[in-house]
Amino acid sequence: MLKNKVAIVTGGSRGIGKAIVQLFAEEEANLCITALDKNRLETFVQSLREKNVNCIGVVADSTREGEVRDMVKETVRTFGKVDILINNAGGGSHLVSIDDIELEEWERIIRNNLTGTYICCKTVIPHMKKRKSGKIVNVSSVAGRFFSQLSGPNYASAKAGIHGLTRQLARELGPFNIMVNAVAPGTTLTERVEKKWLSRANDHRDQILSMIPLGHLAQPEDIAGPVLFLASSLSNYVTGVTLDVNGGFYMA
Repeated sequence: MLKNKVAIVTGGSRGIGKAIVQLFAEEEANLCITALDKNRLETFVQSLREKNVNCIGVVADSTREGEVRDMVKETVRTFGKVDILINNAGGGSHLVSIDDIELEEWERIIRNNLTGTYICCKTVIPHMKKRKSGKIVNVSSVAGRFFSQLSGPNYASAKAGIHGLTRQLARELGPFNIMVNAVAPGTTLTERVEKKWLSRANDHRDQILSMIPLGHLAQPEDIAGPVLFLASSLSNYVTGVTLDVNGGFYMA
């Protein structure tokens, strides 16, 4: 489905990002995988190459423009183009009220999620415009569509901002045949989230599960499939959409 396509996946060495990379690899994409942990990234990239996946790993912080520019240059130098951008890098917050959030922590969460997505989009879009083709998928959260049960208002605000950015870019870039969409996962059992999940009391976990019609939390692989749909030719008439992937917890 993605043969001969070139995809950048940020935050691609663990969690949802890793599941996306693995699925894209099965679909024969050429991959640039970014992460902050050099050792983890190198180990993952090596494991993919042993399976004959055409990929590179670049240590890059999505919130730093210079590092993102270098990463995109390396992708184009290696593969000649960028067809797909998956903005997956980000991070949650503690479950806190607005009274307990200092400005520094507010700005950190906004930067890690919303600003990083903006920087990556701004850097990749000129390459897509030249070819008049591209797919951008922003990984948001149900927190930005409804509310968060494990994080705070800073995280919900950052993810809500991603939805606004997605719609605005879809409107602006449609004439260039660039489609911009988002997925909004519900609580997904990545390594980071699983620790937060297990720290909750049993009755709190039961309460959360009772609000999900499918009765269980997502695994990273549950999110990767919808991302593949939005990144592939199957969604060539879909843009400006946020696809809810939450087991029915929130229904638009």
